[in-house]
Amino acid sequence: MPSSSRRKWALFATFAATAVSVVLAMNFTTPEKKIQQSLGHRHAVSDPQFRREMGVMLGPGLLEGNHVVALQNGDEIFPSMLEAIRGAQHTINFETYIYWSGDIGKSFADALTERARAGVKVNVILDWVGSIKMEDSLIQEMKDAHVQIEKYRPLKWYNLGRLNNRTHRKILVVDGRIGFTGGVGIADQWGGEAQDPEHWRDLHFRVEGPVVSQFQAAFNDNWIKSTGMVLNGAEYFPSLSSAGEMKAHMFTASPAGGSASMHLMYMMAIAASSETIDLQAAYFVPDELIIEALLAARRRGVEIRIILPGKHIDSESVRLASRASWGDLLKHGVEIHEYQPTMMHNKMLIVDHEMVSVGSTNFDGRSFRLNDEASMNIYDHTFASSMSEVFEKDLAATTRYTYEKWQQRSMKEKFLESLVRPIQSQL
Repeated sequence: MPSSSRRKWALFATFAATAVSVVLAMNFTTPEKKIQQSLGHRHAVSDPQFRREMGVMLGPGLLEGNHVVALQNGDEIFPSMLEAIRGAQHTINFETYIYWSGDIGKSFADALTERARAGVKVNVILDWVGSIKMEDSLIQEMKDAHVQIEKYRPLKWYNLGRLNNRTHRKILVVDGRIGFTGGVGIADQWGGEAQDPEHWRDLHFRVEGPVVSQFQAAFNDNWIKSTGMVLNGAEYFPSLSSAGEMKAHMFTASPAGGSASMHLMYMMAIAASSETIDLQAAYFVPDELIIEALLAARRRGVEIRIILPGKHIDSESVRLASRASWGDLLKHGVEIHEYQPTMMHNKMLIVDHEMVSVGSTNFDGRSFRLNDEASMNIYDHTFASSMSEVFEKDLAATTRYTYEKWQQRSMKEKFLESLVRPIQSQL
């Protein structure tokens, strides 16, 4: 090969390698807005100032007059969601991360298809990665009925720099009046009653009242990103009267819009705690700021209990990265309990029996900085007390992990932890 040709190929190879490196770097870039210091304890969760700051700093203000029903596991969750879909008269907006083929996936596709054929406007956002296991026949069934389906950030040249940024939101809004959010994915493993390792433990929430309009706005956020179209009008945003006594707000986070808001929400809630923090987290990989916030709460005398997946966790790398961070927490009295019957996929924070935070957000760097997430905070003592009862029931099915046990980890486990810690924000 002539030397001129070799130089051209060398230049081309250099250009290609540089382009690939730039694209990869873009996928691992975190947002510019980043919290760099801990928050002090200024207000209690019950203090109006705390709630005012939650609304002003994180997005939508608190809305009164809501009613929230906690649904336990697939046997309660899926029938309630499907009933709402089948009763839709005007619009259905549905966004989810996991949608796989199977009996549950077929049931949802059939229900959405039937309503679309009846003239209901049905709009669906499926994460491209999370729906890879979904058969094309289900998508085609819905499209044939004029369901508007958008894959979020599919594998296209213009999305290469954002392939690592997924939508993890789980939002269903029916007629602008009934909303659902929580941790459940559309797959058979979420079915049943968490009765065995093949059926996961999870929580989802049915919501009525003015806060549902914020659910609709959250869906609109990614619909606009995906299509450039705005869904508005009374069929999407009807006038919503009071449905209960709960105060609540729904807020979103994404790398494009300042994902630090979800991180900040947890920091503010932990800093406001005065008595108790009960946390259920499917994936718990806290950063240094979160760890310091929890330790500061312990120094104030706050009782902290955390329920995490045990041996049935679906990601061993997350388990390793998580456990590597437990030392100081356990040493200073934070209780960590591992759920034994099956994979525990709950995402719930309860503070001082006054505030409950639920939604799609995991307690890790991916949710805080890379994913599009949506969470709802409810400020209601009665509801918080009922969710504390749920927490206690789950706690009875756990094994407590002690500081002594953490110290006795094998050399192999410590070595594997050291391998995953540098990439823990990507897990």
